[in-house]
Amino acid sequence: MMAMTIHVDIVSAEQEIYSGLVDAVFATASMGEIGIYPRHTPLLTSLKPGEVRVSVNGKEEQFYVSGGMLEVQPHVVTILADTAMRADDVDEAAAIQAKEAAERSLADSDASLEYAEAQAQLAEAMAQLRSIERMRKSKGR
Repeated sequence: MMAMTIHVDIVSAEQEIYSGLVDAVFATASMGEIGIYPRHTPLLTSLKPGEVRVSVNGKEEQFYVSGGMLEVQPHVVTILADTAMRADDVDEAAAIQAKEAAERSLADSDASLEYAEAQAQLAEAMAQLRSIERMRKSKGR
């Protein structure tokens, strides 16, 4: 018996990052971590900055998204991300610099708008660093 699959497209404003059949998709939605399997109920939800994982034949591929939307239709899952990249391409140094810059902005910020922006940048940088850490651990297995 053949395992059921669902088609996934991960797209950013710049390019298509991934397109193919997978066994499952995992992402961090606004309500928390979600897993999508074939025949999932149609769904439209916003994504938080963080990891998107696709499972193909027991192997996981990891991607980083800076937020966006996830749509589930009967035979296809579409992830529209502001920025998306394969987790391997996430530059750790850039993530650390972004985190430090955001922390500095928070430390000397007095305008609430700047504060909210700095908080968002910090959350994104932290999510990138968590993705890198998880990737390192999974490669070390």
